[in-house]
Amino acid sequence: MSMQVTPKLSQGSVRSLARGLAILRYVNRVGEARPGEIAKALDLPRPTVYRLLETLEELGYVAFSATSNYVRVTRFAAALGDGTALTSEITQAAGPIFGDYAKRLVWPLDLSMYNNAAMVIQETTHGRSPLSIDRGMTGFRMPVLRTSAGRAYISFCPEEERNLILDHLRRLDVEEDRPFLEEPMLSHLIEETRNRGFAVRDSGEFRLETASIAVPILLRGAVLGCVSLIWIRSAMTTRRALDEYGPPLREIADKIAASLPD
Repeated sequence: MSMQVTPKLSQGSVRSLARGLAILRYVNRVGEARPGEIAKALDLPRPTVYRLLETLEELGYVAFSATSNYVRVTRFAAALGDGTALTSEITQAAGPIFGDYAKRLVWPLDLSMYNNAAMVIQETTHGRSPLSIDRGMTGFRMPVLRTSAGRAYISFCPEEERNLILDHLRRLDVEEDRPFLEEPMLSHLIEETRNRGFAVRDSGEFRLETASIAVPILLRGAVLGCVSLIWIRSAMTTRRALDEYGPPLREIADKIAASLPD
């Protein structure tokens, strides 16, 4: 009778495996990180981190962002955390699609997802857009009621989820949010967004220099995230933005949803 013998790992192999697992756990826990941040957090040499990330990427466990130097876990690491895996799937799907549309639209695009009373930018073309006045936006937390992405999210998410989010925002009681939580403004904002199919921010309520429109990424009745286009307010009217950029923005959201696994 034959016996299967497990290969004996060298001390160096064991150390590399332990470091690789530590990197994987860290990225899974924080959601996304740059190699330099990982090296600092785990007290590892930066070249070692890059080498192990390359190995993990080859094995399909992590993926670098298509538009930044951030790394995230993939769906093959879903067992480490369903929420993080879903975020990774959506951002991986969005990266190439954003790349396809970036030159055509020129104005920067953001992919954001709701997290704990904020919309968090997960993918962006700010870094490659010549018309962007912002840089390093990945991971930036934005208010819900004062951004087009947040308005799109609460307008199209299920009513029960919307009520939970609004209750949370009321408890936080941020001064700038108070006018948008009052009726009839809140109901009008949601109704107008749903009727139009797009959310709008064009009155300087978040960033004075810019305006934006956003659409939800819809899949089986759920809002997975939102895609926004941002422009300099003085350069274009909202009407023109909706007419010229609304249709391709909807295409982007639909393509991201269609590319996700069932």
